[in-house]
Amino acid sequence: MTAPSDTPAPGFVTIFDDTYDQPDCRAYFRMMDRLGYRNQHHAVAAFRAGLAEVMRLRGLDQARIVDFASSYGIVTALLAHDLSLAQVFDRYRQPAFDNASADEVIGWDRDWLAGLRRAAPALHVTGIDVMPNAVAYGRAVGLFQSGYVEDLEQAPPSPELASDLAHCHMIVECGSVAQLMPRALDRLLAACGPVKPWIMTSPIRGNERPEAMEVLRAHGLVVERLPIPPFVHRRFEGPQEQARAIANAEAAGHVTEGVETTGHFHAQILLARPQTECTNPADWPLPLDVPPMTDGDPV
Repeated sequence: MTAPSDTPAPGFVTIFDDTYDQPDCRAYFRMMDRLGYRNQHHAVAAFRAGLAEVMRLRGLDQARIVDFASSYGIVTALLAHDLSLAQVFDRYRQPAFDNASADEVIGWDRDWLAGLRRAAPALHVTGIDVMPNAVAYGRAVGLFQSGYVEDLEQAPPSPELASDLAHCHMIVECGSVAQLMPRALDRLLAACGPVKPWIMTSPIRGNERPEAMEVLRAHGLVVERLPIPPFVHRRFEGPQEQARAIANAEAAGHVTEGVETTGHFHAQILLARPQTECTNPADWPLPLDVPPMTDGDPV
């Protein structure tokens, strides 16, 4: 099965390429902090609820997770550790990180994360990204048990990645521009085992992809938007980006007044899973009212 390529419209969001392939995570997290990123703060709380449910339904003691478009592993860090996004941002504001070498940062982060690892649920995480340094960092600090630098829009997964995907229980993706592009999504799911993984993603409103929804359904998955109010992704860089975002959100059928008009991209949670596992999300401990994380939150 193949799907058409679906590259984002030029200029839909501002791209910060220079932060995505540094030898350590400092520039990336400082950029997120500066722009008021909040997507992961909200989305990971929902991902945890979905993960608990798929583990319950499948009787799993350990879950194998794929962190798609993983970058430096922030989703995995929040899923697998007693850690908040506010704490991550606060850490990299510290002056000690200003002039440290990459090797020093990696060593500090490895020790820091090891002390925060959650005992349960037991997770095996595979990171996938196109940026080699980001994946290498995630491996070096212990976020990813396996990591792959592969562009699934351009080529099928390598045999090694395909082997990991064959045993995957959940794929998570949080706010990336890729938003599980249809061709990449098709290749991911084709490599998975006969019982497909759950997919949880948090796309920016207006960046949903009908072609991606078609791919999910073609692989036998039921797609739904979880009943969680739209939440902040990040601040707009300026009025032009805001105008583009409002136009895209309205074209997708969203009411933007009081949402994107407040000066922020907003996101939502989409879930795809096999029909036989469609329990009612209303029965899960869904984070319907996650307290907002604001600039300067105390840690």
